[in-house]
Amino acid sequence: MTINRLIELQSTKEIQSAYPVMKELRSHLSEEQFVELVEEAMDVDRYHLFALYAGEEIVAVTGFKEMTTLYYGRFVWVCDLVTSSHHRSQGYGEELLSFVEDWAQEHGLGSVALSSGISRLMAHRFYENKMDYERVSYVFKKSFAEG
Repeated sequence: MTINRLIELQSTKEIQSAYPVMKELRSHLSEEQFVELVEEAMDVDRYHLFALYAGEEIVAVTGFKEMTTLYYGRFVWVCDLVTSSHHRSQGYGEELLSFVEDWAQEHGLGSVALSSGISRLMAHRFYENKMDYERVSYVFKKSFAEG
């Protein structure tokens, strides 16, 4: 039986090790961009990156941050949550998101929130049916050319 390990990734090498799995969710990022953005988010935005290992292999990754807003109060925002396509439907996503919920409670935060792409219907079913999340809002985005 394989024992799963959950590790917070902090060094550049550790962050790089999560890229192959994270690329499945964030396919627009090169490895260099991924590492740069994670390190910046860790420095300025209280971002945490965790990997779930089955044996020696990373099977799922989550990135989240502590936030405070007038709407949610103090909470955890899940920025990224992905299970490797080769390991889906084996409980890894549930294990990882449950960890985030426990982490939030241990740190005195009142809730966990996330957004999910409109077309990701399987993910929506997972959040609502398996993890008991409520659909409470839509997220709107307007992009600008980077200067």
